[in-house]
Amino acid sequence: MNGAFDNTETSRTIPEIQDKIDAGDAIVLTATEISARIRAGEDIKLEDVDVVTTATRGIMSGTYAVLSFKVSEPDSFVKASEVLLNGVPAVVGPCPNERLGILDLIVLGTAHSKFDPNYGGGHLFREMVEGKNIKVDVTTSEGDHFSVETRLSEIPYAKLNATRHSFKNYRAFVNPGKESIKTIFHALPFEGEFKEMTFCGCGELNPIENDPKLETIGIGTRVLLNGADGFVTGAGTRSAPDNPNLTGFADMHDMTPEYMGGFVTSAGPEIINTWAVPIPILHGGMLENILKLDKEIPLKLVDLAGRIPLCEITYGDVWDNVDLNIKYEPEKCLNCKDCLVIEACPMGAVSRGENGAIHNLKFCFNCGLCISRCRGEAFSANLGSVRCSTGGCLRDIKVTLRQSDRARAIIAAEELKEKILTGRFRLNEPVEKISWRK
Repeated sequence: MNGAFDNTETSRTIPEIQDKIDAGDAIVLTATEISARIRAGEDIKLEDVDVVTTATRGIMSGTYAVLSFKVSEPDSFVKASEVLLNGVPAVVGPCPNERLGILDLIVLGTAHSKFDPNYGGGHLFREMVEGKNIKVDVTTSEGDHFSVETRLSEIPYAKLNATRHSFKNYRAFVNPGKESIKTIFHALPFEGEFKEMTFCGCGELNPIENDPKLETIGIGTRVLLNGADGFVTGAGTRSAPDNPNLTGFADMHDMTPEYMGGFVTSAGPEIINTWAVPIPILHGGMLENILKLDKEIPLKLVDLAGRIPLCEITYGDVWDNVDLNIKYEPEKCLNCKDCLVIEACPMGAVSRGENGAIHNLKFCFNCGLCISRCRGEAFSANLGSVRCSTGGCLRDIKVTLRQSDRARAIIAAEELKEKILTGRFRLNEPVEKISWRK
């Protein structure tokens, strides 16, 4: 491992670190900054850093919103039996709110619109945070129908909840079979015969990669979820000590739309979220994981169909020496009548203009799919390739799509650092350690 760590008995507490921040004496570094120092050959000791800000941005299916708002005057209807928000179905309840004209709703991030196959809960939540009007279609228990429009500023209760977010790391996928497969792990049918690879995870930036023993991340830890102050509530679904993930929540009113969104896969819309988590360095032993680089973090390459492990690579294989941002050169656009990029872009970040394609950076996820689809090579980035020995063959497999946006995760970690240093985000001790049931 690069760098060195101090494993002495010296230790400090989170309140002591916050006191140093308040006094202007704390050293706060992003995970990217500390990794750059390690690559430059520096030895990092406990006195060199007090807090590391980490982040991850990617597809996180385990997401739902809880909303409560008024849609009519009292006694206009008994209760709602079905509700659509921009065509996305909501679960009505748990409170029936009989005759109050108020809806309590649960909306899944992976719910799909009844009218638009490329629109889902992730798109809805981002549009709400952007302040756009939302159409609410209500079917009452009496069989009546009515529609109203609302917006997030008129919804007093709007919490986004995570059931399985911020994974320690994830996986890389290939399709060894001959037939292409529709899957949530690709925006197009996944080509077979090892022709391409997709992957998830931000490697050395990932929060739990930097605190795998969950020494500072616990129940009640304050985090930024899509830019809003939120809290960890425990371990997520299918979480385990060797592969943990987190649950949490935050208020949608305070979120940043660029950290959110819908991502259209070949199996339907998915949802994107962004976490930024501070890791206070309590003792020298914690530096062992803080100092790990991408090339030291394992990434399993698996068969898409059965999740069968094929070989083990590292996050260095997919993040080292690649371009994090997609470059668009409008002068190279051929203005094709049937633009394959517009058809394929899972974020809808590319649209048609008078003189060619328009690339909307606010929506771009830097997934890289546009590169393999553009006939004029107007979109470019080095996504890299992976060498893997499987099935008795040594294969070079090109990365064609990334389902984590490291460029935006870096920005989220920088934002958290700035908020800590200016006092707008305060560190807090967890209420309780996270544990797993056997």
